[in-house]
Amino acid sequence: MDPDYIRYHDEEWGVPVHDEHRLFEFLILEGAQAGLSWSTILRKRAGYREAFCDFDPARVARFDKRRRDRLMAFEGIVRNRLKIESAVTNAQRFLAVQDEFGSFDRYLWSFVGGKPIVNRWSEMKQVPAQTTESDALSKDLKKRGFKFVGSTIMYAHMQATGMVNDHVVTCFRYQALAPTASTLSR
Repeated sequence: MDPDYIRYHDEEWGVPVHDEHRLFEFLILEGAQAGLSWSTILRKRAGYREAFCDFDPARVARFDKRRRDRLMAFEGIVRNRLKIESAVTNAQRFLAVQDEFGSFDRYLWSFVGGKPIVNRWSEMKQVPAQTTESDALSKDLKKRGFKFVGSTIMYAHMQATGMVNDHVVTCFRYQALAPTASTLSR
């Protein structure tokens, strides 16, 4: 298996994220991943950091047409015009959510009651592609003008940022990330 993917699983996937830049990073990366493998995006992660100003939403929100056109020639990212345009749109919308709620973190985590949903899957095939929570988040983001935020993409975002612990119960990361048994949901 890809060493970057293993490191990502072992160190990042499912760890609760409350940092605004990291939440924006995962929003951009999950949108870029649509239709591609996560390994592809992990290999291009450094390129995304370079291309999108270390995932600074205020800077990305100001990308003009010339800057977006240059990104189409940058091999360090997925060169898809719709995904590049959506990153800029999402940065603008991200800032609007921060203004409205005080932080994107506060807004995002409200969809899971402020604490991770801890599932108890015995096999990866039990893990859903979307849930009622990701449906609600997706619908609200779309209403706010975000792009590439379908329910499946948002569920992947929720998993990546630790809003959901979908490690199987036999995975060494499950217990490390699972709060007390009283918070288990599914």
